Amino acid sequence: MSHALVRPRAGCSTLVELLRQRALEAPDRVVYTFLKDGELEDPTELTYGRLDEQARAVAAWLQERGAAGERALLLYPPGLEFMAGFFGCLYAGVVAIPAYPPRSRRKDARLHEIVADAQASVALTTSATLSGLEGLRAEDPVLGGLRWLATDDLPLGAGWRAPRITHDTLAFLQYTSGSTVAPRGVMVTHANVLHTSEDLYLGTRIGEASISVSWLPHFHDMGLMSGVVTPVYRNYPIYLMPPASFLQRPARWLQALSHYRATHAGGPNFAYELCARKVAPEQRALLDLSSWIVAFSSAEPVRKQTLDLFAETFAPCGFSKEAFYPAYGLAEATVKVSGKRLGGPPTFQTVEAGELDRHRVVAAREGDPGTRTLVGCGRGELDTRIVVVQPDTRQACAPGEVGEIWVSSSNVALGYWNRPRETEATFGARLASGEGPFLRTGDLGFLLDGELFVTGRLKELVIIRGLNHYPQDIERTVQGSHPALRPDAGAAFSVDRDEEESLVVVQEVDRLHRSPRVDEIVAAIRRAVTEEHEVSPGAVVLIRHGTILKTSSGKIQRGACRAAFLEGSLHVVGEWRSAEPAAGTTLAPPALDAVPAADGPRSEREITAWLIARLSAVSGIDSEEIDLGQPFAAFGLDSARALVLVGELETWLGQRLSPVVLWNYPTIEALARQLAAPGRPSAAGAAPAPHTA
Repeated sequence: MSHALVRPRAGCSTLVELLRQRALEAPDRVVYTFLKDGELEDPTELTYGRLDEQARAVAAWLQERGAAGERALLLYPPGLEFMAGFFGCLYAGVVAIPAYPPRSRRKDARLHEIVADAQASVALTTSATLSGLEGLRAEDPVLGGLRWLATDDLPLGAGWRAPRITHDTLAFLQYTSGSTVAPRGVMVTHANVLHTSEDLYLGTRIGEASISVSWLPHFHDMGLMSGVVTPVYRNYPIYLMPPASFLQRPARWLQALSHYRATHAGGPNFAYELCARKVAPEQRALLDLSSWIVAFSSAEPVRKQTLDLFAETFAPCGFSKEAFYPAYGLAEATVKVSGKRLGGPPTFQTVEAGELDRHRVVAAREGDPGTRTLVGCGRGELDTRIVVVQPDTRQACAPGEVGEIWVSSSNVALGYWNRPRETEATFGARLASGEGPFLRTGDLGFLLDGELFVTGRLKELVIIRGLNHYPQDIERTVQGSHPALRPDAGAAFSVDRDEEESLVVVQEVDRLHRSPRVDEIVAAIRRAVTEEHEVSPGAVVLIRHGTILKTSSGKIQRGACRAAFLEGSLHVVGEWRSAEPAAGTTLAPPALDAVPAADGPRSEREITAWLIARLSAVSGIDSEEIDLGQPFAAFGLDSARALVLVGELETWLGQRLSPVVLWNYPTIEALARQLAAPGRPSAAGAAPAPHTA
């Protein structure tokens, strides 16, 4: 796909030229500030000049080893060290692969797939992470076969040579999710990045007078573009914090926004829901959000109820509903397809839900039974063209008719790394008239008065907290969790539950287990899915042998299983459903009458009672049946929920806790004993932070 390059105002055609120019013009200007633990005290800063020096040092090391043109994994925890690694790769002509460091004692199947697919030869990280992975690297031939560099230990010096690159040169690979379904590397060029950055500017008017605060992970496409690239492109400062710190205590994000008078910030829908639910009135009373003019929401369905709740909750803090910037994008389009223009509140359209399921848009009144209110995701900028297409006939849909969203834009990436067939199918789509090529997004939607409304997915992806999960991966994990479960006889899908996306597992029980122990099987499924995929099921349905819905060729009909689940027509042997929306990150507050108050430090007994009450509320398990020796994952506590629990616990204890305390002390018994011990440390050990969106 060929498009004319939109040059940035700096007149540069690559990110290397751009950063070099910034460093020459304003070497002492601070571009990145990192807030350790999300707190305002003791921030660390990185100027253009210092970043340029560090990037040249990394690039020189790579060039000396002949790595130009190769692929390098970036395995950094949250922090400023990632910036040197990322730009160092670009400075060397090396293709960067943002990823997340594996846990110190656990092999990462997805990381293995990425290394194999990209044929990566180098891994860049920090000295602390490298030391923590020493044992795993010795045991794991895949990781052990890479050349490793701790970039924060690298001395600055000469030796760098400007790479021979152009705007068409590959800058990085953005890998999609997947494990049993192999991850695919989206090939993003310098031109894609610069064009998208200009696109983001036109939609949000972010510039030198702007200030941003972000908790989004740098290995995620939205975090990489909005938190790393765009600040350099538009020459504005950004304040960064670890994702775990935000999830642990959402008020930290808003406190930083208020303190630094931020103008631009955002995240997935769940982030706004979490803030509205978890930021206490006494914390809200100290916030001034009047400077926040663009609050973008993307990466998962944008929900009107969430926008209304957040706007109502924080209106006394000076937040305006007009600041909301609903947007739509995906990694294959370098994050951005469409977004609302500044000025005026978001656009909403209420439709009949039943007709929408039939791919028809029938207007209705908000609040009427059987209706659904959709949030408009704006229009494309620059050369972006959005077409809604009937996927079977490849005919363009009429306005107000639901079809697959196809996109033509300079934002669209080159394709998938080393996957020509998939690239042609996804990036080379053409209308029946022959017009194209277009990117097939796999998402469903419609255009109304030129604005895009996203209604669902054609592709079978489960999106929880902005992260993609392939159902095949989850199904395989489920079927390996207990001997009573039949292989290739289950379905994983998502449903809307109380305006949240929730994971549902439907699984056949083998005929040899005529009287299955439902509680035992459900517990095994929940634990396996939570540990392997870091997402907690909202419902687990066990069905009779031979009743899973399949096509005539034997393929699982996930859509039909989803419809049968909603209709209640499955042949159920046993089931479990959470007492609250499983996909949300909030924990419903349990009744804590049984938890005695105490003056001074809490005792082990009190901490145990508090944890039992909280876990009983989130898992739906009676408090008397909670096993103190079971890992937290057995109660459906995925990484995001675990961090929320840590935040609540540290508030109740009145002291700061490490985000990884539940990973280091993974049972109620172990955690209560540690927290009640005299002289206990607030940061209970060090480990890689959990993966979060």
